[in-house]
Amino acid sequence: MNGRARAFVIHVEPKDRPGYALRDAGARLAEAVGLTAAIHLDVVEQQVAPLARPVPATLLGSGKVAEIAALARSLEPEVVIVNAHLSPVQQRNLEKAWNSKVLDRTAVILEIFGERAATREGRLQVELAHLTWQRSRLVRSWTHLERQRGGFGFLGGPGETQIETDRRLIGERIIRIKKDLEAVKRTRGLSRHARRKVPFPVVALVGYTNAGKSTLFNRLTESGVLAKDLLFATLDPTMRGVTLPGGTRVILSDTVGFIADLPTELVAAFRATLEEVLAADVIVHVRDAAHEESEAQKADVLKVLEELGAGQPAIEVLNKIDLLDKDQRQGLLARGGRGDVIAVSALSGEGVDSLLAAFESAVTHGNITLKLSLPAADGAALAFAYRHGQVLERRGRADKIVLTLRVRPGELGRFESRFHGKIKLVQGIIGQSLIATSG
Repeated sequence: MNGRARAFVIHVEPKDRPGYALRDAGARLAEAVGLTAAIHLDVVEQQVAPLARPVPATLLGSGKVAEIAALARSLEPEVVIVNAHLSPVQQRNLEKAWNSKVLDRTAVILEIFGERAATREGRLQVELAHLTWQRSRLVRSWTHLERQRGGFGFLGGPGETQIETDRRLIGERIIRIKKDLEAVKRTRGLSRHARRKVPFPVVALVGYTNAGKSTLFNRLTESGVLAKDLLFATLDPTMRGVTLPGGTRVILSDTVGFIADLPTELVAAFRATLEEVLAADVIVHVRDAAHEESEAQKADVLKVLEELGAGQPAIEVLNKIDLLDKDQRQGLLARGGRGDVIAVSALSGEGVDSLLAAFESAVTHGNITLKLSLPAADGAALAFAYRHGQVLERRGRADKIVLTLRVRPGELGRFESRFHGKIKLVQGIIGQSLIATSG
């Protein structure tokens, strides 16, 4: 025995579930089992529970509740995971009927986030999400807030105590967390403002949880972000600088994975983190090409992006092609570099060159080419050019340095201001080329 608690996982599948035609009940059950494993529980039984009509008191019908109760008496699980959203009343009634602790999908995801959040911002966001969810329930004491480590104590706790006191304390704590998060958002805003002063576009990786974003991030940046075959391995945003093949410098951002039926509390609480996506110059959607639910996962990601007010991804990455057979892999790789869909293996590196080229194309699209002639002694002007543009060519004479550089449209004003009256348009709007002189 490994000492881990035993869990019974039940996926509730409405017989008429709108908007889920792409998804299979068995795949949703498998995802629920994966979420359960992510909080270190041993799954001793799993099943799909068809639902014709929700029952207000227990969600499931009385026959199914009795059937699960009999199984629970036999298996003696410490916790029953219900892959659905339960009301407080439904949760309490099912715990009584099954004589076991009951967690719904939201509670499981919150527990995972509580364990994994590493930064102060991440911990604040998860705690806010949990308290927002807990405030409507108060079925257990919130003494877990005194704990020094992750997790939220769903798997233990002294039971229901001091409801009114808890409600007041939770309300006060929520107010404090929101104030702290506002300060964090201001800090992040200042960081983004500082980055905007430097011409480094931001490329944000988004995708379904466990699609391989962090493995790809590590491949592209040669960094050591946690990357495991585990749901929600990455919760806190990570950013690194990357130089693309043509010399363009970008900031690559790895973000939290999305998931179907993401609790609304988490969408709101993680908005500060996901603002990195909203502010990104290029959004890259990383998909698990080998997953049987890849199309459904894509739909879920696009739905969350829409809810956040983010634009559509500019590039779609079909990752994990190393898990496909040879013909499938070669077929996808043959599409590399054509259009906005790139096939890669973050593990082996296949297709990564095409992906980097696609990044470069996306971030330099619409950029303006300048020719800048500077006095060789004007070090300040030379430093300005390197700081605010991408130098494509440098030629020097005894008294002059001629730079060919590319700048983002938003940077053009800086050059016009710095080299006032020295810039003129020499071509049309398409393929713009400007000449600037100084001295």
